[in-house]
Amino acid sequence: MRELFAGLGAAGLIILLYYQSSLIPLAILAAFFLLLLRFNGVKTARFSSVGQVPQGKEISFNQIGGQEVAKKELLEALDFVTKPHKIRHMGIRPLKGVMLVGPPGTGKTLLARAAAGYTGSSFVSVAGSEFIEVYAGVGAQRVRQLFDKCRSKAASEQRKNAILFIDEIDILAGKRGQHSSHLEYDQTLNQLLVEMDGLGGNDDLHILVIAATNRPEALDPALLRPGRFDRVVQVDLPDLEGREQILKLHLHNKPVKEGLPLQKIARETFGFSGAHLESLANEAAILAMREGRSEIEEKHLFEAVDKVIMGERLERKPDPEELWRIAVHESGHALVSEALKPGSVSKVTITPRGKALGYVRQQPERDYYIYTVDHLEEQIAVLLGGAVSEKLVLGSRSTGSLSDFNQAVEVAKKIVASGLSSLGVVSIKELPKGLLHRTIQQLIGAQEQSVTNLLSKKIELIKEIAHCVLEKEKISGETLRRHISSYSRAC
Repeated sequence: MRELFAGLGAAGLIILLYYQSSLIPLAILAAFFLLLLRFNGVKTARFSSVGQVPQGKEISFNQIGGQEVAKKELLEALDFVTKPHKIRHMGIRPLKGVMLVGPPGTGKTLLARAAAGYTGSSFVSVAGSEFIEVYAGVGAQRVRQLFDKCRSKAASEQRKNAILFIDEIDILAGKRGQHSSHLEYDQTLNQLLVEMDGLGGNDDLHILVIAATNRPEALDPALLRPGRFDRVVQVDLPDLEGREQILKLHLHNKPVKEGLPLQKIARETFGFSGAHLESLANEAAILAMREGRSEIEEKHLFEAVDKVIMGERLERKPDPEELWRIAVHESGHALVSEALKPGSVSKVTITPRGKALGYVRQQPERDYYIYTVDHLEEQIAVLLGGAVSEKLVLGSRSTGSLSDFNQAVEVAKKIVASGLSSLGVVSIKELPKGLLHRTIQQLIGAQEQSVTNLLSKKIELIKEIAHCVLEKEKISGETLRRHISSYSRAC
């Protein structure tokens, strides 16, 4: 850089002497020189920003709920950091990397921060997207700087351990050879592999790399071989007990009414991640504040479940004819659900939220992790209940069933892909499109006929429930079941 400055200065003097009184060329050269300095400064600043140290209160494993298995696996891996003498005595090779795999919002970042607090290590966090640039070599340089930053931070804090957390690692560690335009992605990954291979040679500092991804299938196999990321920890969605535990953690600092049925709320939040449950607790507090209440009540939590699932309540109001159709549609869903699984409906409403003009919320009797063909066919039947109800009561269908049909097709595809259809075990990708289409039609058509047979005998009950929903805007599952029971006795 000094040679460049000297050359530019000499060129400026020569131009000044040649043109004597004219300073225009010198001014142009000076402007170019300043732009060069500015570009170099920005690039240097961007390089130095890689790897951020999170500020704020440390997190402990006790503050993370619903992930007991993941915490146990991670704590075992952290023993290699906290008990180095015992590890050396047993002849165990220290772990270099731990990969946290799971859906978004399940607490992978929280686990990494808790690991840093548990081991008393220096902690540096970075996102995978910070490494990728269009300029060749930039990503690899940032990887080197990141590991250097870990070492310097640990030295400044006088610690013997450091934890480097790389979030969304699949962005920089995807399978090599897939980016034909340039090799920047591959060079960045190669540098990460080189840095991880070099860990463990310095006894004065132990760096443990913790990475997180929700796309493990996209990772390059070289990254997960023994000696790099030695352990893969599954951070899955919480089960019923875990959801209840997470709700307690997020409600402990909020004023709540005594005796809230958290287990009942946890049962209705199947598929929620820890982030969803945190949002639920926060939305419940907001709803209570809007009503001027000093405590969060049961109704606020159930209303928050709807908001997290469907979105904010909308002000728009369909005209009376559309409202009647929506009420009939939702009544059909509810009746089919109750006929196939008694007690499964929690709420029926025609309150518009998000893109939905009405919906039926179900509460599964337990968490399901595998499904039989009967269970999947029942899902299709419930999805078709709204359209069949419209056809029987109003004589026609509407575009309100579009989302139901799309979901029914996806469930039917799952049946085929799982080898549960008449085709047997097949590769759904290798099936001719015409054959797949006909099989899906057969699966959905069979359930549509079954639902039609079921609801054609309950047209008056559909109307009765629809009138009730139309009048009250929403009814509970208990109210729905009372109507069904009284109708059955009258028949």
